[in-house]
Amino acid sequence: MVTISSTVSAARPDPLRALMAPSTWLGAAHLLLDGVAGMAYAFVLLTGLFFTVLLLPFALLGLPVWIVTAWVSVGLARIERARLRLLLGVRIHPQPMPPGDRNPLRYGGTLWRDPGVRRRGVYQLVALPLGLLTSGIVYVLLSGAVALLMMPLLPLVMPSEGTVLFGVPFTGTGSGRAMLAGLGLVLLLFAPAVVRGLTALDVSVARALLGPVPGALARRVDELERSRARVVDAGEAERRRLERDLHDGTQQQLVALGMTLGRAKARYKQDPGSIGELLDDAHQQAKDAVTDLRGLIRGLHPPVLTDRGLDAALSAVAARCPVPVELTVALDERPNATVEAIGYFVVAEGLTNIARHSRAAHASVSVRREGSGSVWITISDDGVGGADPDRGTGLRGLADRVSGVDGRLRVDSPVGGPTVLTVELPCAGLAR
Repeated sequence: MVTISSTVSAARPDPLRALMAPSTWLGAAHLLLDGVAGMAYAFVLLTGLFFTVLLLPFALLGLPVWIVTAWVSVGLARIERARLRLLLGVRIHPQPMPPGDRNPLRYGGTLWRDPGVRRRGVYQLVALPLGLLTSGIVYVLLSGAVALLMMPLLPLVMPSEGTVLFGVPFTGTGSGRAMLAGLGLVLLLFAPAVVRGLTALDVSVARALLGPVPGALARRVDELERSRARVVDAGEAERRRLERDLHDGTQQQLVALGMTLGRAKARYKQDPGSIGELLDDAHQQAKDAVTDLRGLIRGLHPPVLTDRGLDAALSAVAARCPVPVELTVALDERPNATVEAIGYFVVAEGLTNIARHSRAAHASVSVRREGSGSVWITISDDGVGGADPDRGTGLRGLADRVSGVDGRLRVDSPVGGPTVLTVELPCAGLAR
């Protein structure tokens, strides 16, 4: 019985201890700042949206305002997450922004459709009324409790005779002041529970609107599982293709070379001077076999890519393309071997598709790296457009390869052109 009684008393909340806890006063400070933060967030966002709508009819001047507003909203959300982390110890992972795009109109539409951008905006609008409510409740509760607790000191600043406060008359006995001080003590001991409830509400709203989009992780896992299955199938198909090419091409050439040399050997015993033509044929067959083997090796992983990097390897690919290609490679340092191999394959396959299907007169390839982060590859042409990943296996195979390193591929190819292929290849977490 003694053990049970002590356990129950230990589990019983202690209002005085909760009042003295640092978390209570940090939570109160956070809630008191909610009103100021909410007004700042709402003012900035509403100002940006107002000028976006106001300037949009004038030659789309509102479009850059909208893009800037969306990115300023990201900064405000970062400030709010930092405030939650510093004062409440709550960490909220952000929803990433959509990848950049050189076309402002297309990028503005992407930002407008992005659920993360919309949810951040909703939070910064809701933060104003919610902040005024939470700040008001905490301010009234704490200031009222402190004011009531100070009532016994009231005679020091004003005469007690004939004074009436909150309908309670003050007399020389001090009973009215003591009663109000007791009420202030009750309110002060009740404050930690109110602060906990309001901070829980504040955190839940922030998690719902500033955190990752619900279901995004599950959808990403499903997408990666499907992509992994397609990558396995593509690898198996590539293996069968190589086996078929070696069997039907190089192997047959080597067999023919062996037969030619055999005929030359047999004829040499009878007429040594008549084997010149057979040796010429054997020499040509050996050169053709070496050329085919080099083509197979180049399709898998060209040696120049390993030796000299992506710039030299892509220069060779662009030089072999029948369509004139403008190549720009801006890499301060070489990415890891996996990213280099996927980037090489993406550019090689993209230029092959341009040469076969686009009827383009010019193409351009841009490879750049943003700091120590992702490698961005942009392939564009002035062809007929109409490329659709859902109607062919080429672009789908590229998407599968890119998703193998958690990258992203976007195709913008309206009918009539131009076609722009944008690929993001993250480098973080991949060892060289």
